[in-house]
Amino acid sequence: QVQVAESGGGLVQAGGSLRLSCTASGLSDDASVMGWFRQIPGKAREGVALATRGGTDTICTASVKGRFTVSRDNTKNTVYLQMNNLETEDTAMYYCAAGRIYNCGSSAFKYWGQGTQVTVSS
Repeated sequence: QVQVAESGGGLVQAGGSLRLSCTASGLSDDASVMGWFRQIPGKAREGVALATRGGTDTICTASVKGRFTVSRDNTKNTVYLQMNNLETEDTAMYYCAAGRIYNCGSSAFKYWGQGTQVTVSS
């Protein structure tokens, strides 16, 4: 069993930055891939970024490329999402997930955190 916990959300003005953190504890093989997703009420959960224990990472969403970066500290089993130049359209609940499959689709992930709200004001 893997437990996933996110932190770092909040309210920020457009153009500002936030860094989200996510730590996974439990069976390490089930957290070989960690991902960030976001969801707006009434819309499907959207993959934002992935990072593997082996050092591979990807940005899943074209709208955040060049603004968001994902990184992972394997010594802490923690993945980070650095969000710069935030836009109002980035407002969402951000979720962290852990799994074994390197795929931007939410169905690929078995373990999920509770989410952390990011609100970007104009």
